[in-house]
This record gives sequence, structure tokens and C-alpha cells, in this order.
Amino acid sequence: MKHEWRKSEKEIYIPKTKPEHILIPAFNYFTIKGKGNPNNEFFGEYIGALYAVSYGVRMAYKGDNPPKGYFDYTVYPLEGVWDVGDKEKHIKEGFSKDNLIFELMIRQPSFVDVKFAKETIERAKAKKPHELLEKVEFKSIDEGNCVQMMHIGSYDDEPQSFRKMEEFCEENGLMRKSMLHKEIYISDPRKSQPEKMRTVLRFKVEDK
Repeated sequence: MKHEWRKSEKEIYIPKTKPEHILIPAFNYFTIKGKGNPNNEFFGEYIGALYAVSYGVRMAYKGDNPPKGYFDYTVYPLEGVWDVGDKEKHIKEGFSKDNLIFELMIRQPSFVDVKFAKETIERAKAKKPHELLEKVEFKSIDEGNCVQMMHIGSYDDEPQSFRKMEEFCEENGLMRKSMLHKEIYISDPRKSQPEKMRTVLRFKVEDK
């Protein structure tokens, strides 16, 4: 049976539209780091590099030596961890998308190990060389205690949802660990109207 993350992992990827406290276990990801305005053309190249290796894993069953334990699955959604680069500039001049730094990632199924991940990256380079493939990493990320919610609407309206999440923390004896946050892109912005887009917002927390 095909593993569908939308159905079998709803608590992680399809949360409610109100804040909730959740424990996220460690998962393996292909990741890539960069900086700059995500509205600029270069950003799509980073996304393309991640999908190139992720679909390389997905189609591995067609190869001569598929990985042990392979199972049919739907490729996981794109995720991104966001921060500001020059903190001093951010304080003095305010928020600017040009000052953003990011780590994009796509989760990989449990049968992918370090060896197979490296082989997949090398196959992607051979099939369609791209300099950004050199920046793709495979690593385990353990988010742990988090607060999350589903944000409906434009990315520019996310501060409203973050305020709700921070109020939830205050009411439940939790404290945000840093200003880093994660976004999980459930909707494709190329196919969705801004007011209907669904994005999971998440940040790490600890007890006060």
C-alpha cells in the first residue's frame, strides 16, 4: 500500500488552524542552504535541486539495485527554516526579504541511508549537472518540542498566525526557543490563490 503522508501523518503535516503543542521526532532530509529574497528567480533553482534528488529516491525502484526496504510513497512536501542574516541591519532598518537566510528541505523515507543518499545525489549530478547539487546535504533533524498551526492565506499574512502561536505559548507555560521558524508548503503557490494557500507554521519551544 502506498504511503500517503497527507493521510497517515496528518498530525505532522495537516494540523488544525489553531496553535497546538507537538513533539516532532527525528527524520532524515535532503537540505540546501541559501540567502536572499525568495521572490527572486534564483530561489526556484534551489527548490529544483532538492526535488531532483528527492524524485531520484522515489524512482529508485526502477534501477538495477533499489534500496533495501523500498516502499511506494508520495514525495514529502517542501519545507523551509527561515531567519534573518544581518541582525544589526534588521534591527536598524526593519524586515527585508533580501536579508533572509534559509535552509530548504524535503523529508526522505526511512529506507534512505547515508550511502544511498550520496549515490542518489551523484546520479542526479550525472543526469542533469547543476552547481547547486553540490550544496545538497543529507542529514537527520530532530525538532523536538514545537508549537505549530496551519496558516491559511498569503505568506505576507503569517505574522497574524505567529501572534496566535506566541499567545498560545504564554497561556500554556511555553517559551519560544529562538526566532527561527519552519514553514511547510502544503499548497503549490503556482496553482493556488493566495487567500487559499495552506502553510504549516512551526517553531521550537521549551518550558518556562
